[in-house]
Amino acid sequence: MTEPGGPFTEDGFLGGKLRLRQLKSGHRAGHDAILLAAATSARSSDRVVELGAGVGAAGLALAKRVPGIELVLVEIDAALAELARGNAAANGIAAEVVVLDVMSGAGEFAGAGMAPDSADVVLMNPPFNDAARHRASPDKSREIAHVASDATLEGWIHAARRMLKSGGVLTMIWRADGLAELLAALDRGFGSLAILPVHGDAASPAIRVLVRAIKGGKAPLRLHAALILNDEAATPNRQVQDILAGKGVLPLATL
Repeated sequence: MTEPGGPFTEDGFLGGKLRLRQLKSGHRAGHDAILLAAATSARSSDRVVELGAGVGAAGLALAKRVPGIELVLVEIDAALAELARGNAAANGIAAEVVVLDVMSGAGEFAGAGMAPDSADVVLMNPPFNDAARHRASPDKSREIAHVASDATLEGWIHAARRMLKSGGVLTMIWRADGLAELLAALDRGFGSLAILPVHGDAASPAIRVLVRAIKGGKAPLRLHAALILNDEAATPNRQVQDILAGKGVLPLATL
């Protein structure tokens, strides 16, 4: 196992109910991970796979809300994967942690215990910054976590589609200005889409979209009322505060 290097912090999520150890510098879990978990529907005994798990924030937050899921955390960075493994144990959550590139082929996924048509739920926060418009970070782990290549979105959605059972659920977060490319990628094999725009404040364009898609789904697309993160005083609104404290879920988790 790879021993992560560098100073660490231990941070509280879900109002302190989830404690995560993570590197002080580089890619760090934040609000996106908790919003993703709050938008993900799952039932006890479901096999749930988080792709690009980092230190495990989204998957472990979901497991705190839905005890009894069979959780698999997939992460390319061995140091982050080791932190995710430790975080799962420290929070008393059973989770399998797999060091694997999401862009790997079906054989490599199957060899790691993730055969085609084997998952009930996949959640993911893929790298989504456009390399042409985003200044690359000198920290390689941060760059891998945040900057997308031309093939990233298609590759991650393909991996999720291959792994999910028919009727399985994909929940993901993506940048709002990339919604068109996201819808195009989901058009192959997914349907019954539900979209929740996320705005920093009421006066600004959306910065993120949370999307739920069903493998083989046929229902019409549903566009939900926007989630506004902050009020006019730049204070998180009550719904957002409750979600970040683990006291509520987003509409996509209740469909």
